[in-house]
Amino acid sequence: MKKVRLQKFLADAGLMSRRAAEEEIAKGRVCVNGHVAEIGTQIDPAADLVTYRGKRVLFEKKEHIYIMMNKPRGYLCSTEDDRGRKCVTDLLDGVTARVYPVGRLDLISEGLLLLTDDGELKNRLTHPSYSLPKIYRVKVSGEVSESQHLTLTSPLVIDGYKIRPVDVTVGESDESGTVLKFTLKEGRNRQIRKMCEQAGLCVKRLSRISIGNLKLDGLPVGKWRYLDAKEVEYLYKATKVQKNV
Repeated sequence: MKKVRLQKFLADAGLMSRRAAEEEIAKGRVCVNGHVAEIGTQIDPAADLVTYRGKRVLFEKKEHIYIMMNKPRGYLCSTEDDRGRKCVTDLLDGVTARVYPVGRLDLISEGLLLLTDDGELKNRLTHPSYSLPKIYRVKVSGEVSESQHLTLTSPLVIDGYKIRPVDVTVGESDESGTVLKFTLKEGRNRQIRKMCEQAGLCVKRLSRISIGNLKLDGLPVGKWRYLDAKEVEYLYKATKVQKNV
């Protein structure tokens, strides 16, 4: 059997995300054939004995799960929280597989979120080289001036990193504020909120409405559904992942 990287094996086994696997390997919590593993270790899933915290990790080829959720505000994009806060996986009634959020929406943001136990696809969807355009509907206080709009569309520096220029469209405006549509091809931590802060705008509500061609299409807040075969195939093609059959 073809050898694979240990962190990929752990992710494909549904035990944790690839990033989390790398952290656990670095902490010495993963062993291969009785020896503490290192980052970069490759294994033969059919021949090597892998243990995590002393328990054997078994991997059987299975059908992966792909979920779209309309994340509500007040939920963490995580599988658990040591402070007892609500996590998006708490909303997945009836899902027995261990799935992980693909990317993040902060605690007070809402909208389209993907979750899966497909470690390879998750890695591609979150890698900057393969990022799909994401569209956000953002409600800000007051009106948006031309100079503020110019600031939003400029190559700003966020946390010491020069971001790519963002397409920002000004929509309807009333006494409650103005709606902006942001199209991002990368996603720094709390990028939109930090952009608005630099432009002197206060974000009242932030919702992601699409990822590539995937849209919420009326999915209620707090609800979820499985992606259909065409949607999954689209994600594979869009991220150039070769799907195993």
